[in-house]
Amino acid sequence: MLRTLALGLLMLPLVMMNVANAHGPTRQKVTETVEINAAPDKVWAVIADFHDFSWHPAVEKTEGDGGNKEGAKRTVFIKGGGQLLEELLSYDAAGRNFKYAIIETDMKVLPVNNYSSAIMVEDAGDGKSKVTWRGAFYRGYMNNDPPADQDDAAAVKAAKGVYRGGLDALKKKVEGAG
Repeated sequence: MLRTLALGLLMLPLVMMNVANAHGPTRQKVTETVEINAAPDKVWAVIADFHDFSWHPAVEKTEGDGGNKEGAKRTVFIKGGGQLLEELLSYDAAGRNFKYAIIETDMKVLPVNNYSSAIMVEDAGDGKSKVTWRGAFYRGYMNNDPPADQDDAAAVKAAKGVYRGGLDALKKKVEGAG
């Protein structure tokens, strides 16, 4: 009995290594922020309409229905091809924030699964705003051994690129508007 127990304890690290290597993807999180030299209400006015994503430089156009109500849907057409279907999860005009999820994605555009995101505008004092865009998602390839264009690194890089590009363009648009 003691010998069996000792053998079992010796084998435990080997079993645990195989279990650790067998897991699927882990949820990734990305947060990007920007400070804008404009009042929060001025910034919010640019992004408040869920169906108007024209402030993002990668977006060709959006189409949708449901306004700014929970459950509203929009299709985001990406410049150069590809599209995303998104659903509004919550909307708080007074708090200047909304949350949405991607229902369908083109893996060449954004290699993610089970994606949810929030964008919020906060008062940063002295007539400035802080805009935070955060998201959580799984990589595009949900099984083990993903191809490089659908692994965790590719998903995080793509999300950071979307957020950074959008926030930088929003800053330029709002501050350039005078």
